[in-house]
Amino acid sequence: MKKSLLHIVIALLVALPVSLFGQSKREIKSLMESFENYEVTTVKVAVDGTKFVKVWGYGKKVDDAIVQAKKNAVHASLFRGLPGMESAMATPPIFKDPNAFDNNKDYFIDFFLTGGEYIKYINVTTDGVPSGQDRRQVRGGYKVALYVQVMFDNLRDKMEADGLVNKLSTGF
Repeated sequence: MKKSLLHIVIALLVALPVSLFGQSKREIKSLMESFENYEVTTVKVAVDGTKFVKVWGYGKKVDDAIVQAKKNAVHASLFRGLPGMESAMATPPIFKDPNAFDNNKDYFIDFFLTGGEYIKYINVTTDGVPSGQDRRQVRGGYKVALYVQVMFDNLRDKMEADGLVNKLSTGF
């Protein structure tokens, strides 16, 4: 009895990190590829540290493309920066180092996949499932556009609190 209980505990301890915190190689590869090609346009910049953007995502299903568009909005804020518009200058990315994702890969895999914490830093302003020009069927699935509010300052604060970027100087 004790021996079988011990085997169960050992099996759980071995499997737990893989099932809770690990991602399949396919999921990680898909995440990395999804960040290689997407479009983002700044719509409006608010005074409260938020940015309103139109962002595109790709997926085999519409719902997958919607989820990817949300991730892309956060990814752009962190690593690419947000383009300027007529009434506002471009917003540089939170990470200046082009290798920041690779240097903190485990953190960002958890942030975007396992923990899904990225979702705390956006509000989707699109009502319902995108349609018309914001929903296109493409080879292999769908391309959809969402209008998203990114809590840019809060996202930067999170990266600072987690020790991934230096705090902005106060300029005094």
